[in-house]
Amino acid sequence: MTVHGLFAKVAPEGAAARAKPHIAIIGRGFSGVMMAIALMKSVRTAFHVHLFDPQPTISGGQVLAAAQSGEILNSRVRDLSVAAGQPEDFNDWLLANAEFRAAVSAAIPGFQQIFVPKSIFSDYVYQRFSEALTRRPDISIQLSCQAVLGLRKQANGRFLVMQEEATVECDAVVLATGFGLREGEMEIAEEERPLVRARRLVVPRHTVLLGSGVRVVDRLLQLRDNGFAGEITILSRHGFLPQPHTRLAAAPTFPVGPMPTRLGEIVRFVRQACAEAEATGLGWQAAMNGLRRRARSLWQSLPEEEKRRFNRHLRSIYDSHRNRLPAPLHLRLRQELAGGQTTIRKGWAGKRRPDGLMVRWAGESEETLLAADQVIDCRCSAPDLRAPLMQSLFAGGLAEPDELSLGIAVSPAGEVLAGGQPTRNLYAIGPLGVGSLPDIDLVPEIVTQTYAAARLIATRHRVTLKTG
Repeated sequence: MTVHGLFAKVAPEGAAARAKPHIAIIGRGFSGVMMAIALMKSVRTAFHVHLFDPQPTISGGQVLAAAQSGEILNSRVRDLSVAAGQPEDFNDWLLANAEFRAAVSAAIPGFQQIFVPKSIFSDYVYQRFSEALTRRPDISIQLSCQAVLGLRKQANGRFLVMQEEATVECDAVVLATGFGLREGEMEIAEEERPLVRARRLVVPRHTVLLGSGVRVVDRLLQLRDNGFAGEITILSRHGFLPQPHTRLAAAPTFPVGPMPTRLGEIVRFVRQACAEAEATGLGWQAAMNGLRRRARSLWQSLPEEEKRRFNRHLRSIYDSHRNRLPAPLHLRLRQELAGGQTTIRKGWAGKRRPDGLMVRWAGESEETLLAADQVIDCRCSAPDLRAPLMQSLFAGGLAEPDELSLGIAVSPAGEVLAGGQPTRNLYAIGPLGVGSLPDIDLVPEIVTQTYAAARLIATRHRVTLKTG
């Protein structure tokens, strides 16, 4: 999702420009673009948006921008609208797309239950962004391709966004940096790269995929679709892979009574809820969907040590059941694993070598070499709290890590917290808040959060909101 020629409309330098609220959005992945959409659709009066990102293009986020055409989103169309109060918007966009409608005619008159390629969703997001901007000639947008190195709050309440060659003053700042996504083959030592290049002249016979989420399954199936017939090893710390969606969306169901307060008892409670859902024909997915509605309050009620235990022992299980695969893809995954050419093994990845990867297998203390012709890293990493921008926030008392240092502490509306209190006019959208808000790395939750933040920004800058 790339914008060409859209940013000729840059901020004028006169007094009128300075009178507009100046909003900085740091990051132009899905969270950043979605924040811009929410602002343009929510705030009635004129304002200026400054988009910061080292990349020279707007994309649908690191996951979407890197997607190949065959990669499938793991949320249904019905859950992916970017329009507040209009859950049919993505479906309507697909119905208006004659090429797509012809290719998926069996889904007519609607596409609410289907799963679409990431590239299709990225096109939809980009078009809605472009349309929102076209309808708002009073809004000026400016693009900066320098990395943001720091953020400082001044005595007048405004922020200084610091880059290597420039400093920009803003009224409000939205952090939308997402989390890192490792791309391509693992890095190796500089002196060993010629050996790897030489090995690439040989048709690979063994590929190692690192990760356990939807992305690793996407890459596995792409390799097979592109004709790779060799051995594939999926290396995962805990050995869990995504579970399947039901054929039609499973309506959330969950016991309405109070839940236990200790982690072990909670696990037994959830297992019982899943068993009851299975017994009534609803499927465990319905119970997990119901659990997600209570996950945020449940997470916030747990003591810190219980949260740490969850992260160590249960996070991977929970992720494999919340980040599910469409049933046809899950069937292909099962067939791959049953066929013998694809295996999943538990272990920790070490240094990349020209002849493979150093691995510490589960239950062992020493690393051994896993011979491989190529190693593809499909893992997502946590937000980098050591980055200069994050360190400047901590040093200035503007933000603090969450309890587990998975990201920074935020409120449900994206307000950045320091000492338990919101830092006025500073927001963090999406995965940066994953330690405070379970599932905030998923599209529906990000959309909801951006509109909540946009309303706060509008209110605090004494501008009115559009209705609808």
